[in-house]
Amino acid sequence: MTVLMTDREYLRLTQKFPPRPIHTLRQYEQTIAVANKLAIRGEDNLSPAESDYLDALTTFIAKYDDENVPEPPAGTALERLVYLVESAGMSASDLGRVLGNRGLGSTLLSGKRQLSKTHIRILADHFHLDASYFL
Repeated sequence: MTVLMTDREYLRLTQKFPPRPIHTLRQYEQTIAVANKLAIRGEDNLSPAESDYLDALTTFIAKYDDENVPEPPAGTALERLVYLVESAGMSASDLGRVLGNRGLGSTLLSGKRQLSKTHIRILADHFHLDASYFL
């Protein structure tokens, strides 16, 4: 059986980083890193094998997102933050520690203080969300 050049290239890509279902945050982050290297090149600059490989990776990423990344509930940024904190089983102190000030968590969750741009960046990174989730 003759292996086409495209098949060999695809096989080479899968040997470096096999596309597979994602079960952990670490696997998710690794898969995103590999996919981003291809995605930033642009669809028109990928070989057919690279395009197929990227499709496989993004399929697994999307499935993980659907199962693990919360959709923002309707409402204010505060309501979304409360939802995230509760979903993660965090306390106000835990939130404050993430932000670098233990007392800050309770003032944010009570609505006495609003999220700053810095808080939003830190929280988006911590919860692996786009910053727009908090806007």
